[in-house]
Amino acid sequence: MTKTNLLAAAIRKSLVYAVAPTAAVVALSAHAEEDATVMETLTVTAQALKVDTPTKETPRSVSIISEDELRARAPKKLDEALRYTSGVTAQPYGADNDTDWFKVRGFDAATYLDGNRLFRDGYYTWLVEPYGLESVEVVKGPAAVLYGESAPGGVVNAVQKKPTFSPQGEVKVEVGNNNHQAVGFDIADEANEEGTVRYRLVGLMKSEDGELDGTHNERFYIAPSVEIDINDRTMLTVLATYLHDNGVPTNPFFPAAGTLIGSDFGKIDPSTNLGQPDYDKYERTQFSLGYLLEHDINDTWTFSQNLNYGSNELYLRSSYAFSNNDPSVEELAQGIVFRDGKNQSITFDNNAVGNWMTDNAEHTVLVGMDLQYHKTDGDEQDNFAFGTINPWNPEYGNFTPLDPANNIKREISKSQASVYSQYQLKLHEQWIGNVGARYDWVKTENTGKGPSVDQSESRDDGQLSLSAGVMYLADNGLSPYANYSQSFEVISTIDAATNELYKPLEGEQVEVGVKYEPSFMDGYVNVAWFDITQKNALVTNPSTWIATQTGEVTSTGVEIEGAAQLTDDLKLMASYTYTKAETDETFGQGKQQAALIPEHQASAWLDYSAYELIPGLNIGTGVRYVGESKDNPKSSDLTVPSVTLWDASVTYDITSQWQAQLNVNNILDEEYVSGCDYWCYYGQSRTVMLNANYSW
Repeated sequence: MTKTNLLAAAIRKSLVYAVAPTAAVVALSAHAEEDATVMETLTVTAQALKVDTPTKETPRSVSIISEDELRARAPKKLDEALRYTSGVTAQPYGADNDTDWFKVRGFDAATYLDGNRLFRDGYYTWLVEPYGLESVEVVKGPAAVLYGESAPGGVVNAVQKKPTFSPQGEVKVEVGNNNHQAVGFDIADEANEEGTVRYRLVGLMKSEDGELDGTHNERFYIAPSVEIDINDRTMLTVLATYLHDNGVPTNPFFPAAGTLIGSDFGKIDPSTNLGQPDYDKYERTQFSLGYLLEHDINDTWTFSQNLNYGSNELYLRSSYAFSNNDPSVEELAQGIVFRDGKNQSITFDNNAVGNWMTDNAEHTVLVGMDLQYHKTDGDEQDNFAFGTINPWNPEYGNFTPLDPANNIKREISKSQASVYSQYQLKLHEQWIGNVGARYDWVKTENTGKGPSVDQSESRDDGQLSLSAGVMYLADNGLSPYANYSQSFEVISTIDAATNELYKPLEGEQVEVGVKYEPSFMDGYVNVAWFDITQKNALVTNPSTWIATQTGEVTSTGVEIEGAAQLTDDLKLMASYTYTKAETDETFGQGKQQAALIPEHQASAWLDYSAYELIPGLNIGTGVRYVGESKDNPKSSDLTVPSVTLWDASVTYDITSQWQAQLNVNNILDEEYVSGCDYWCYYGQSRTVMLNANYSW
């Protein structure tokens, strides 16, 4: 079948199954299965997969950080929650207080909240408050068939806390180093006597100093949700979040000389602020409102609808020092980033899932239509001659304030309309196969007007994406599988060589793995080999310094992760990742190891319930190993040394309602460089948090 015929067939099939149910019913989004078994990660389903299939029967790699894990490790940011997940490089840019940084399988990953894209345009990024989450799902590798345009690394889906069928609540007070103070609450109850209307209200207020001198942040967060049983077949969940941050940004940009390599003037202290703390400012106001709606049409078909509106206002004035590899240079020039604007997004996904049995076979069909719209509108200015600073003896104030007359009015918009379909067959309770196809229409516009800029470019793209997978469920618990998937990523910036918008990046992945659940123990081991290629990547011409789309980025690796209930009191979770990520964006040096991505990473977390020794005591401890990585090959061939970090969590149930918890990350306060990408970045220092929690 030709590509054109395949496209036409995919569109016809998706329209038949998606449009007809849309006109006939009102629908509601499916909840992930909950299972009370000890090893809940074995039976949980990922909401991000859009079909209720246990992850152990999914022919691709999926990792889930449960609510229990989030509670035990107490991450303050989403990237901290991913530190013990295989295939993920968390916080490669160090401890940044205004952005989450992580890469999956050597690439950036798209972030979602309950399946809704959290768009990113440069410095306009969404932040997710971990206290408001019940889990975090990582679907690794390209996921265009399910979500359309995004990076090939995968999908990180944050699942918001929702109403529960049993009333519950908690209030917590938390203190820690770096002047950390927080008060939070989480209340869920029934709103009527029949119990058909339930609500949940999660809130948090906190403040803390940043890793750098003179930086800090204050946050107010609240997330209400209501769940309504409209009838026996229909349920509606309305969700909202509001987050406000205010402070001085932590700019983690450091030169290599004085951090990674020696300098004639000694070492730069990791807490040194190379910006202008009395001038820099950061303020963010996020708001989201949406609903999840599901209707059981009959015993075979359900129809789901997921709508979300997001608004993110940003004011950022953040100065930084330029990088330097010369040990004899004492004073560095400064630049500054200014952004004052807002981005808004609407996502609207409709899908129908059919599930039925025939002789020796179970059939599952997913069909849907997806609409997305995103717009960023604001003033921006980048000044590369802002001031000067001495990193070893900083004296602030040697700069020229920005002139608003030099601002550029920037407007970027992206519209996406999509139809998609996926078919899964389970044969003789042992063979699983699935195939999927999606077609996306994407329109991108970028307009910039200012004293020296007058740009207005638009681009229309159409993209067909395919996926396929197969798995065998053996009687001995071994489940080998293989899959193929594609991705495409729209770039909203303008190519200086052509004065037109860049073409989308195109990615594809081949993955082979095995999932093993042995009968002789309560646990699992998952092993995956993957190979990802991204085409149309940007490559800078050494003679012109202009980036054109002639490059290729590849990432090949192995992931191993597992969990085991070793005894009634002892549980172990461990992972290992090998990633060989290479790029030809090397300033004419051929293919080299990509920046920030270590070849080797490993982690282990041990939970011990010490009830027999001290009733109510639980101890958790973990070790993270991050192997050597490289600087951006177009900047230098510097190597970032490996580091091993030790974390711990101690929880004590004082009574049935009162609990105390202590979390210490980087216990030994290792001073290390987390990565280099033109600049170098210090890793997060030791953090200590103690909280008292009252629950009912």
